[in-house]
Amino acid sequence: MRVYSVVIPVYNEEEVIEESYKRLTAAMQDMDGSYELIFVNDGSRDATASIIADILKKDSNVRLINFARNFGHMPAITAGMRYAKGEAIIIIDADLQDPPEALPAMAALWRKGNDVVYGKRKERLGETRFKRLSASLFYRFINSMVNIDLPVDTGEFRLMDRKVCDAVNELDEKNRYIRGLVSWVGFKQVAYEYTRVERFAGTTKYPLKKMISFAMDAITAFSYKPLKLATTLGFCISFFSFIYLLVILWQVFFTDTTITGWASTVAIILFTQGIVLMILGLMGEYIGRIFEEMKNRPSYIVMEAMGFEDDKNI
Repeated sequence: MRVYSVVIPVYNEEEVIEESYKRLTAAMQDMDGSYELIFVNDGSRDATASIIADILKKDSNVRLINFARNFGHMPAITAGMRYAKGEAIIIIDADLQDPPEALPAMAALWRKGNDVVYGKRKERLGETRFKRLSASLFYRFINSMVNIDLPVDTGEFRLMDRKVCDAVNELDEKNRYIRGLVSWVGFKQVAYEYTRVERFAGTTKYPLKKMISFAMDAITAFSYKPLKLATTLGFCISFFSFIYLLVILWQVFFTDTTITGWASTVAIILFTQGIVLMILGLMGEYIGRIFEEMKNRPSYIVMEAMGFEDDKNI
């Protein structure tokens, strides 16, 4: 068994993949054991897969998993974790925003008895103010909504002990939020602070739309607080509606002024109907995820696995 397995999900990263390989190799050669680099090609449409395949022919430490199509970032990480054979499993993106040079220090913390060493971003360089603000709000909002303690300002960049990886692999849910699952399984976890730098090349794979979808996956996977919030909101609206009804009755029976026109009535109807639709939407999110789980389809389909010593039915 190799000491370290590095899982690198990639999607349309032809501009950065060679530099990523060089820096990862340099970092791993400074480590205290053997290693494997597992690139998971998530249905890239550019030359990413062919570049990695060429590297694989020259370096026996490199592995390549090709998906049949684009299944997403979380399924790519899941596949890499299931193929990994190391005593410690490292997850890092190929864009080099999370520096490979931090890996020896993270491994040292693992050697001291920590089961999970997760990267915590103390600074984010090369990002707009809106991006930094939205990311900060995103992590804190998620943490306030879920039922577990999620470290803020963290991503999937982390090192996990073999037993942690095995525990996460045993969880068979389809909509996987890896950083949440790693926190959920427990074990001894510690932060490693680092500066997140600007992307080496290419474009981000997480625009605002995908971040919102990512947030919904995280919330619905680990919390039913939105449903409780919907119930609380319903009771509040009912209470204030009842108070307003008493005000109208008082005006009808004890004053000569009554509200004329339909403006207030229409406003109340539109407001309450909007709340109802919002609640139905929240319920639909949960029901949709139940539907996905019940179909029991695999999270990904591997088209080809290259560089592995033996075949595995993953």
